[in-house]
Amino acid sequence: MTVEDLVAAARSGLDRLSPAEALAEAGRGAVLVDIRPVAFRAAEGEIPGALVVERNVLEWRFAPGSEWRLPQAGADARVVLMCNEGYASSLAADTLRRLGVPGATDVAGGFRAWVAAGLPTVPGGSPAIP
Repeated sequence: MTVEDLVAAARSGLDRLSPAEALAEAGRGAVLVDIRPVAFRAAEGEIPGALVVERNVLEWRFAPGSEWRLPQAGADARVVLMCNEGYASSLAADTLRRLGVPGATDVAGGFRAWVAAGLPTVPGGSPAIP
């Protein structure tokens, strides 16, 4: 199996969103989660209102049975993940779905597609939820 195969398999179970669709879903209560490392957020900016949870702790913060689960998380949550270009977020969304969050998905093209679509950003570098 190649990395491309792994990403394709992950995406086969996702209803990936365009940046505009992600913004609309966030307006309807979906949890928009930025999983990018602080260096990327500091250099490129952040999305106003997005929850910042770096990739290395994501499963613990969103798995329904985790004792470290965030209040915004749970089996019935609509969780929209965003990385830089939409690859790591696809893998992460697939993992969350397998952990019992069927509403997990990601943004096609990631943060860079968000910026290219002209959607709102703010200066970045805020701390992530530990």
